[in-house]
Amino acid sequence: MSRPQPQHRNDYKVFLPIQTRWMDNDVYGHVNNVTYYSYFDTAVNHYLVQQGVLDFQKGETIGLVVETGCQYFASVAFPDALEAGVRVAHIGRSSVRYEVGIFKQGDTHTSAAGHFIHVYVGMQDRRPKPLPPEWLAVLEPLRC
Repeated sequence: MSRPQPQHRNDYKVFLPIQTRWMDNDVYGHVNNVTYYSYFDTAVNHYLVQQGVLDFQKGETIGLVVETGCQYFASVAFPDALEAGVRVAHIGRSSVRYEVGIFKQGDTHTSAAGHFIHVYVGMQDRRPKPLPPEWLAVLEPLRC
């Protein structure tokens, strides 16, 4: 099995700035691995809110994470300014595989690259439901 390689900025469709915080660093002097998952969640959900499809207080559809993973290529630390690149690798009936690359601001290759899969469910019953057309319309441009 070959070792995963950093990915290029051009492989991602949209970007969100992320400022590291003092508390993101761990005792080893870099951003702790669990913090990256917060970056991923923030980037994807920010995009969905910004596009007007995710309303996590009154909306009918929410996403639940059912799988996640991350590969690390270069260390980042406070006070680095970061950018999260987002793309969509797969759109299913009720699920989406998002891929997120974390870049130091201005870098051409990922410091970390991760994914997570959301299954979209009804806010009240938490049962999977087909992605509404307006969701598909904002996800399709992110497909790689």
